[in-house]
Parts: sequence; structure tokens; C-alpha cells
Amino acid sequence: MSQFIKIYEDKPNEAAIKKVVEVLKNGGLVIYPTDTVYGLGCDITNTKALERIAKIKGVKLEKANFSFICNDLSNLSDYVKQIDTATFKLLKRALPGPYTFILPGNNNLPKEFKKKTTVGIRIPDNAIALEIVKMLGNPIVSTSIRDDDEVLEYSTDPELIFEKWQNRVDMVVDGGYGDNMGSTIIDLSGHEPIVVREGKGSLDIL
Repeated sequence: MSQFIKIYEDKPNEAAIKKVVEVLKNGGLVIYPTDTVYGLGCDITNTKALERIAKIKGVKLEKANFSFICNDLSNLSDYVKQIDTATFKLLKRALPGPYTFILPGNNNLPKEFKKKTTVGIRIPDNAIALEIVKMLGNPIVSTSIRDDDEVLEYSTDPELIFEKWQNRVDMVVDGGYGDNMGSTIIDLSGHEPIVVREGKGSLDIL
């Protein structure tokens, strides 16, 4: 049975965050708020949970383009090759914020992603998401929940999200209405930044 839990972003309740983290640690899938659209995430260290998300998205796990949700830039060196000063300054300018940065992955990537040369890093400007990752102690692997209705590409109402997803996930976190615009994706794995998708994040940071 899926759980529905209310958490307020201006003051995330520690006991509630702990419940979310317990679900993640037990291999559960959680839908949670970010600074853009609601995300579907799991613990990066749990293979079974990763496979469940890939199955929901209809992709092979090793080919999936999931984001790693971190709570600050200190997680970077765990999964990303050493980056130059200009790139680091850009990340510091933009994060936390509505961006996904594609960076060159290193040899420490979880075994499920060993074939990938790049990794998408996200540090959302949302206290609930950041507190969950902080308490979990490692990143969440995440993907946005797309709506079948093309007009409403992303679900924004947590109660409707729960109605639709309760049989496929273990918990839905109600952090208030979400946004309906995804993050801006910028590829920093080459010599020059490449904008892959313009979303909520302004390109003024480049």
C-alpha cells in the first residue's frame, strides 16, 4: 500500500523526512517535489529499485538518462571526473537551482551505469528534496514524472499524482503544487557548454 505524506517546504518536518528516507533505504520508490516538476526517485545504491524505475519508464537501465539528485557540490567528486575551475564556478552560480548539468562520469559510478560516460547532476532549490538526500547520505537517482496528457506534460497536483501513481510507487510526498516546467539541461562534458533543453533555469548563467 502506497503512503501519502504531507511535508511543508518552508519547514520540513524531520520525522516526516525520516519516513521518506526509510522507504528509500528499503528499496522503495518515492515521488517527491523539486524546484521544477515532481520527481520519481530511489536510492542510488539499490539495484532492484533502479530496475523498477527503468521498467516504469520503459527503458533499459544501462541506457537510462536518469539524474543524480545531490544536496550540495561535495557529492560531485564521487561520480564526476575532475572539472576545471570555470565549470565549477558555473555550477556554484547556478546551484541549487532548476538545472541539470551533464558532466563526465568517473569510475565510481554505480555498476548499473558503468557503460555511461556522462552523468546528469541536479541540486534542486527545494528544501524537502535536499533534506531527503542529506539524511539518506547519498544521491537519489531520479526522473521526472511525465503526464500522458500532452497538454499537461507534468502533473502538478500531489493528490492527483497519488491517485495515478499509488499502485506503482511506495510513497508520494505532498510538498504543495509543483511546477509544470522541467529543468534546463546543460551539457558540460565537452569543451563548450551546450544547451540540451531550455527549461525553467535562465541561460544568463552561461
